[in-house]
Amino acid sequence: MAIFLTAQSKVIVQGMTGSEGMKHTTRMLASGTQIVGGVNPRKAGTEVAFDVDGAERIVPVYGTVAEAIEATGADVSVVFVPPAFTKDAVIEAVDAGMPLVVIITEGVPVDDTAQFFTYAQSKGTRLIGPNCPGLITPGQSNVGITPASITGPGRIGLVSKSGTLTYQMLFELRDLGFTTAVGIGGDPIVGTTHIDCLEAFENDPDTEAIVMIGEIGGDAEERAAAYIKEHVTKPVVGYVAGFEAPEGKTMGHAGAIVSGSAGTAQAKKEALEAAGVRVGKTPSETARLMREILTGA
Repeated sequence: MAIFLTAQSKVIVQGMTGSEGMKHTTRMLASGTQIVGGVNPRKAGTEVAFDVDGAERIVPVYGTVAEAIEATGADVSVVFVPPAFTKDAVIEAVDAGMPLVVIITEGVPVDDTAQFFTYAQSKGTRLIGPNCPGLITPGQSNVGITPASITGPGRIGLVSKSGTLTYQMLFELRDLGFTTAVGIGGDPIVGTTHIDCLEAFENDPDTEAIVMIGEIGGDAEERAAAYIKEHVTKPVVGYVAGFEAPEGKTMGHAGAIVSGSAGTAQAKKEALEAAGVRVGKTPSETARLMREILTGA
């Protein structure tokens, strides 16, 4: 089992023929993802040959998302297009009835995100991102830019704002493994929240415990803590990045800004601990806490 993404997921790549799309499509194919097509109106009807571990893989290019779905039965789209074109790409996918759209692009204007997120909600499409590494169900499928080689399948669910910390946690707990790891992104508005993932992991019979990684700014982690207290029965460990961040300064992600005590790492840590979440002071300590829960070691 997994959440949102399985070996049966059929994936198209919007922006596949660009440099980032080509590079990461090759990596996704190499990790076992079913890439069934790309979308580029200017290259419709062509094919792209990918060198995947010495073997040639041919992927067709369609003019629209709707054409790609009709031809392939795709149920996931991953977006590798520049920020200025991201809104149009997402709306096209939503209009075509795509159930899941994963938006890797960084630097999408927040107003654009607000518009396409509201539209996607109204049409029943789940968005992940923008400004995220995507999601991976190890051994089954990998949509985005997460290195598949750093981890393996197992019993842990991971939801994280930070791409880099997603990779570190996947690596540190690679022997125990993961059902699914979701990088939700760190922008002020994201399509899928900590709470969305916590609910899905709680309902997934193969996920035995959950790692939640947050960071300073906003109140997403505090809201997640309240949700955990009321609805999550599985053990959760957490980490909040940004204990050393100076007040009032934007740190990296667009969503990571602190005003007064609201949004601080300490406030988030306290809220999570009050909900029964064990919170590590470092990513490595967080991994050790999860190891203790699952192995007793």
